[in-house]
Parts: sequence; structure tokens; C-alpha cells
Amino acid sequence: MRPLNLFVSPTSIPLAHMHTVTISALKAFPQQLEAHYSAVPAEFKHWAPPSWDGIPSEPLTALEQICHVRDVEVDGYHVRFHRTLNEVNPTLGSIDTDALAKERSYGTSDAAAALGAFRAARLKTVELITRLTPEQLSRSAVFERYGPASLLSLVHYLCSHDQQHLAGLQWLLGKIEASRKHVLG
Repeated sequence: MRPLNLFVSPTSIPLAHMHTVTISALKAFPQQLEAHYSAVPAEFKHWAPPSWDGIPSEPLTALEQICHVRDVEVDGYHVRFHRTLNEVNPTLGSIDTDALAKERSYGTSDAAAALGAFRAARLKTVELITRLTPEQLSRSAVFERYGPASLLSLVHYLCSHDQQHLAGLQWLLGKIEASRKHVLG
């Protein structure tokens, strides 16, 4: 009798399955982001903790988180996908979060407008990536701070970025609750 192999090689997992799981997560994210943002009490939408130690996303307030997600979608991943599809092995830069936050005044942005713009941008993203062929998904690029990547890699990195920001909002909710308990004694 052969021993049970609990390790599954990434090459043994059907690409279509990974793609379907990722697409489902990408489609669900706008609603999840809005729900997480809505969970933050109104008086804490602009609140920053005394320390950002341990935050699983960029150190941004709740409002700044949704503005950042919107801008990474449009100025980051839309551009990266386009360049990867239309250039030979492009080098793709990262977004300067701090510069964008200042330039676009994240702290005074309208949350409903930011969420609406993000929903529209994500719809465009999903429409694009669900039409790509296996050959297009395998096109290569070099992603700054990540190294060599395929277009499919970029899709997974986008999905990972989504999850980081849900975690960041949950982290903020934890810090908000801790600050309330500390104040209440």
C-alpha cells in the first residue's frame, strides 16, 4: 500500500479551479469592503491609533484605506494588466501610497464616491481578466518588490491586496475597541 501524500503540488491543481476561486473572491470584494468600512463607527472613520505596529495593510485610516484600494485598482492593477498584455516583459512599478494619499487628499474624500468608483473599477477588472486566454494569463512581467510574474500572478497579488485591506480594517476595529476600553477604564 502506498503512503498517503498530503502535499499537493501547485502544478497538479487545475488552473481553471484556482482562477475560478480567485475570480469569485475578486467579485465579492467590493461588497466586503463596503461592509467592513460600514462597521467602523462614524466618529472613527478618520481615526488613527497611537501606533500602527502590527497592521496587516498600509497604515491608513478607514477612509484612507478605501481610497487607497480604489487607486491601487485603477492606477496600479489596470495599468499593470494593460502593460503586461501589450509590452514584452515590462517592469511594473509599485504605487507610492503616501504620495497619493497627500496628492488626492484621502482624508477629506467622500467615502460613497470612493466606494462607487472602486466598484466600477473592479467590474472593469473582472470583465478583463475573465476574458483572458491561458496564453494571455501566462504573459510575463517583472513586478517591483515581487520579482518575475505572470499576468495570472498579478491577479493573485491583487486578490491578496484585497484581503490585506479587509484585515487592515478589522485591525482598526480592534484598535478602536481597545481604545474605547482603555478610555472607559
